[in-house]
Amino acid sequence: MTEQGNTGSKPRSRTRRAVLFGGLGVVAAAAVAGRDEISRTWWLLPGVAKPRKEGEIDHAGAGWTAASPANWRMADRPDDYRVDRIVVHVTQGGFKSSVDAFKNPWHKASAHYIVRGDGHVEQMVRELDVAFHAGNRSMNERSVGIEHVGFVDRPKDFTDAMYAASARLAADICRRYDFPADRGHIVGHSEVPGADHTDPGDHWDWDRYIRMVREALAASA
Repeated sequence: MTEQGNTGSKPRSRTRRAVLFGGLGVVAAAAVAGRDEISRTWWLLPGVAKPRKEGEIDHAGAGWTAASPANWRMADRPDDYRVDRIVVHVTQGGFKSSVDAFKNPWHKASAHYIVRGDGHVEQMVRELDVAFHAGNRSMNERSVGIEHVGFVDRPKDFTDAMYAASARLAADICRRYDFPADRGHIVGHSEVPGADHTDPGDHWDWDRYIRMVREALAASA
C-alpha cells in the first residue's frame, strides 16, 4: 500500500522495532495462555484436587442437595479457572421439579444454586466445580449459576424475599472472587453468547437487583 499522493513510491514496510514489539506481544500472549494451561493441567493431576466434604456449602445458610454428577464437571476453581461472572436464570417450573431435574442424570444441566420465592437458597453444585447451566463452555467455566424459581412471564414470582436472598448470595460470590457487582459481570442467561434462552426475561428488575447486590456487598464490608 502506497502513501496517498505518492503514486509510484515503494510500499511501506514495517520497521524492525514494530516487528520486534509485535513479536514480543505474541510471545507474551502465548506465555499467559501457556501458564493458564499448565495451571489447569496441574489441578488435573491425581491427588492434587482440593479436599471436599459431602454436603459442604459455599454460601452460609444455604441448604444442600447434590446434583447428578452427569450434570456438572469436577474442577478446582478459581485455581484452574477464574470465576468472574454470575449468570441469572429462571427455572420455568417449581422448586421440587427443578431440584429433581438437576438430580436426573439425563437432564444434562444444573446450576450452583436455586433461590425460592420465600428466600430459601439451595446449593446443588459446589462453586469449585463447573455446572452446566449457561449453554456455553467458556461461560460455564468462569461463572456461578443462580436459578430463581418461577416463570419469566409471571412477575409475581419475583418476590421481595427472592430478590433479597439472591442479592446476598450474589454479593457473597462477588466478594469471595473479587469482581465488580455490575451488569458486565452479572448477566442474564439470555445474554450469554450463543444462548437460546430468554430468562430472566423482561420482568426481572435489573436496576433493583444490582442496587441490592451492591448494598449487600457494602454491608458485608
